[in-house]
Amino acid sequence: MAKYLLLIYQDEATLPATPEAFAAMAEEYGAYTNAIAAQGILRAGEALEPTPAATSLRVRDGRTLVTDGPFAETKEALGGFYMVECDDLDTALAAAAGIPGARVGTVEVRPIVPMPLPGGAG
Repeated sequence: MAKYLLLIYQDEATLPATPEAFAAMAEEYGAYTNAIAAQGILRAGEALEPTPAATSLRVRDGRTLVTDGPFAETKEALGGFYMVECDDLDTALAAAAGIPGARVGTVEVRPIVPMPLPGGAG
């Protein structure tokens, strides 16, 4: 079994503009989340605030630089993620294909490098 991060990217201009459309999208994501939880592969998942809420931090030559907004300017922004644990990449890709945002944006499937946590957790 391996863990994968399913990173959901979408053009924020295409996000639902009305409360009704947002509720429909949230319901679709809820159904998807319940489905992968029932499969036993869901380990975590969260939505992110839009990019204007982001703060970027860099440390250069011992100085901490903090700026508003995301680091990279891009048409599609990271809007959320799921962490799944699957037998193989094909299973992770199948899970990613079910994400509602895959129809309008991009889902990046990234293997997670196993790392021991202090105190033996993880």
